[in-house]
Amino acid sequence: MEQKQDVVYYQAKGGKYRWVAVTALLLAIGAILKMVTPGVAGVTPNWTIAMYCIAINLIRPSLSQAVGIGLVAGAVNIPFSKSAFPYGNLVSELAGALICTLIVSAAIDIKIGKLNIRPAISGFLSTVCSGLVFTGILKIVLSLPLQAYLYGMLPVVFITGAINCLITQLLYFPAQRLFDANGGH
Repeated sequence: MEQKQDVVYYQAKGGKYRWVAVTALLLAIGAILKMVTPGVAGVTPNWTIAMYCIAINLIRPSLSQAVGIGLVAGAVNIPFSKSAFPYGNLVSELAGALICTLIVSAAIDIKIGKLNIRPAISGFLSTVCSGLVFTGILKIVLSLPLQAYLYGMLPVVFITGAINCLITQLLYFPAQRLFDANGGH
């Protein structure tokens, strides 16, 4: 009598450090887009923030992982920064990544009807937080006048936040489909 052997197939789960690969890929895409996207009226989307917000919404990292994501994002921004003080990115991106993680880990549903708008909210608030931290550092380090800060820098922060809100929301769903199709969380 012949014995039959059962074959069991397991779908790939992505591994323990898949979050690192997903984050690195999205930050690399953000860095490339940051280099090639022209500014319009002094405003450019902050692709780095949009990409780490997408990554954080997908992988739902711990706070310590968010610290790593923020520091790497800040370091990636330094060579491409057009700012007079590019090292401020280390602190501002750390703040943005932590805010995004806190929003994503909140137990509340953020929806309009059936549409999950958490990516949009996290993209906007992370960008504004990061921008306020960065411009605050810049104001102090460069001793900028209050008028330049209030009327020159803050409007750009909020406009960039609105742009990133849209970008994060629009790009989240295709990224989520790819992420879920390849093993998910």
